[in-house]
Amino acid sequence: MVFNNNKTETQLGASMVLAAAVCLAATCLVTPQDAAAQGVYHSRSSVLKAFFKTSERVTFERFELGQTQRRDLGRILGYLPSSSVTVYVGMSSERIDGYAIIDNELGQHEPITYAVKVGIDGKVAQVAVMVYRESYGEEITHRRFRTQFRGKTSADPIRVGRDISAISGATISAKAMARGVKRSLILIETLILKRERARQASRSHAAQSS
Repeated sequence: MVFNNNKTETQLGASMVLAAAVCLAATCLVTPQDAAAQGVYHSRSSVLKAFFKTSERVTFERFELGQTQRRDLGRILGYLPSSSVTVYVGMSSERIDGYAIIDNELGQHEPITYAVKVGIDGKVAQVAVMVYRESYGEEITHRRFRTQFRGKTSADPIRVGRDISAISGATISAKAMARGVKRSLILIETLILKRERARQASRSHAAQSS
């Protein structure tokens, strides 16, 4: 797998590439404290390889959200999102295989670093816990919990007690993961999928008019 940030493919300049690298270092850095915590399960590289096993390359697109866009997303999420979002894109030739977001969500005391893969259909394909820092509640890293998110879309509640089952002793962490997955779906739907559908509709209209 090749990690590619060629400008013609991602339309990102060198400054954005550098900014994304800084963001990743701040978001996904595995510290000695992490290593001593309950578990470090994935690095950025390993989780993207696991998500995009058959893809020829993984690139990324970085979004800088304006005040209006953050406010609009905040109405959906119930809180203001970060001002910058990085979305990873798995590609084979010119075909998009899927998207992924790596982010943090606060558990009871510590942030949980996680990753969500979303298909081009807007459904969750995979969820991974990358770093779990709490001294208990590690059950959210288990497959039987994570697979509950598969097939979910941004239209689903994705809420513990509704369409996600709680885990005894890990309720707060389970709720944190549900919030993180929901946020990832909304961001990919809003920033990527709506744009792609609009492009397809425009191409279809142009083809019909010619």
